[in-house]
Amino acid sequence: MIKLIGIEKVYDSPSGKVHALKGIDLEIARGEIYGIIGLSGAGKSTLVRCINMLERPTAGKVIVDGQDMTTLTDAELRAARKNIGMIFQHFNLLSSATVYENIAFPLKLSNTPDKEIQKKVQPLLDLVGLSDKAQQYPSQLSGGQKQRVGIARALASDPKVLLCDEATSALDPQTTKSILALIKDINKKLSLTVVIITHEMQVIKEICDKVAVISDGVIAERGLVLDVFTNPRHDITKEFISVLLSNELPAAFRGNDVSQDRTSGSLLLIRLNFLGDRADDPVLATMIRTCRGLECTMLFGNLDEIHGVPFGRFIVGLSGSDDVINDALKFLDGQDVRVEIIGYVKRNSA
Repeated sequence: MIKLIGIEKVYDSPSGKVHALKGIDLEIARGEIYGIIGLSGAGKSTLVRCINMLERPTAGKVIVDGQDMTTLTDAELRAARKNIGMIFQHFNLLSSATVYENIAFPLKLSNTPDKEIQKKVQPLLDLVGLSDKAQQYPSQLSGGQKQRVGIARALASDPKVLLCDEATSALDPQTTKSILALIKDINKKLSLTVVIITHEMQVIKEICDKVAVISDGVIAERGLVLDVFTNPRHDITKEFISVLLSNELPAAFRGNDVSQDRTSGSLLLIRLNFLGDRADDPVLATMIRTCRGLECTMLFGNLDEIHGVPFGRFIVGLSGSDDVINDALKFLDGQDVRVEIIGYVKRNSA
């Protein structure tokens, strides 16, 4: 549905040229919810604005539904943009217009007859749960309700693509959940392709099928959310994920030196990731029964789901003879479990 080929974007600034995007290649399939995550200034908002050509790339091709947007005339571009809806962080509603009038605004601009506008707007009000707010003004709405108006307005021209630029950043966590659930529902009901720009990994985890991590104008990592979330490869990805899944040592060991060599009184700490059915399997209990003389201490545990797939993350401490610990590690290697050896660490005396 969307194909970006060699996208470059260079800005002129008083201090010289700023290379915001550096050869971005990206493919987004029809009907996907695709997340693009990055820190402020990484280039993510510039990238999404290149998709609908609000920002014209310095180089490269933007192909949407088989059409190269970079080759279109201004008139052709205006027509093509009807297939691309966009919602924003700060809603961008007309303060002097009612909810109904805000949703109808893009239809008015395209000279749609009033009867057709009414046929279009009322179902959209129902879709976003604002049927009773049609004659209210933005100042009378909550943040979540304003964003629902923005979503309905973006859908008024029957787009094939919905771009969401930090659409939940101004909302509280509970409202964010409801807006994400709405976007997911719209994705299914209307078979929309959705691109979500965010700096929050929770948003990616909650709703996206795939994710691209952008850093300093390049794609650092991409793939299925489940794969990227459970096996991050790039430091910036690990940093984002650590907000949800802390990589810190358990409090009883925090601040102590980590060694790959065994020291007196230390435990070998390992981090285990379980996926799917294995998240519910008694792997650790079986390991303890199998490896005689092994002591296994559960230090941290978390069970979650990503797109309906169970995901478990644990930190355990192993103690015993070298042979016993080696046997335990060999046992884990034979299981469908990802093992990360943290190292030998002593427990804090306090």
